[in-house]
Amino acid sequence: MSEEKQAAAEAGEPSSNRLVGTLAVAGLLSGIIIITVYLATFDTIKENKARELREAVFRVLPGVDKMQRFLHKEGALVVSHVEEKGEKPIYGGYDKAGKFVGYAIPNAGPGFQDTVSVLYGYKPAERVVVGMWILDSRETPGLGDKIYKDAEFVANFDHLSVDPKIVAVKKGRKAKPNEVDAITGATISSKAVVRIINEGNERWLPKLSKPGLEPALEKVEATPEKAEAEK
Repeated sequence: MSEEKQAAAEAGEPSSNRLVGTLAVAGLLSGIIIITVYLATFDTIKENKARELREAVFRVLPGVDKMQRFLHKEGALVVSHVEEKGEKPIYGGYDKAGKFVGYAIPNAGPGFQDTVSVLYGYKPAERVVVGMWILDSRETPGLGDKIYKDAEFVANFDHLSVDPKIVAVKKGRKAKPNEVDAITGATISSKAVVRIINEGNERWLPKLSKPGLEPALEKVEATPEKAEAEK
């Protein structure tokens, strides 16, 4: 034994091998705990996100009572009841009688600080946006967050023409059906929302079914487990 190791042993200090072993065990236990917590909460998190999305669809499409997910496949919109990896869906909203009301279209893009995720309602027969909701945003508190906290700004999207495209103008100068009053002090965030919706329209509007030919509402039979839970 070298003089250094002997001195360390005499001083009661743990060896380097023991320290490495202790850290490895601690790291392993931490990893197990993290994975266990993730697996235990995964279903709850997924259910919460699904509920929040459903509520958002009902917000942006007034009069909707039911919804279903659409994917664009082989040149047409098809109903999708099972989530697929990498899918980019939109949603159809239906009233209590099962009549088609409109689409809820999600899209995301850069805001002032980070990515902003938007969901907006669209009625193809009228070619108007009928509602907007921010699904996720980290814009500046007190300024950029007004894109979902400012009721006047959100109301801009209650009946907004998409032709020729949506335009953000200085607050108080809105004069056309396709114009949105930007938020004073949060112009960049306001324009980001408008840009995200315009980009969503460019991507999705050419793919939508012709008005009156939208996919019918399909009834999904509940599993025995789900039926029992709903009792």
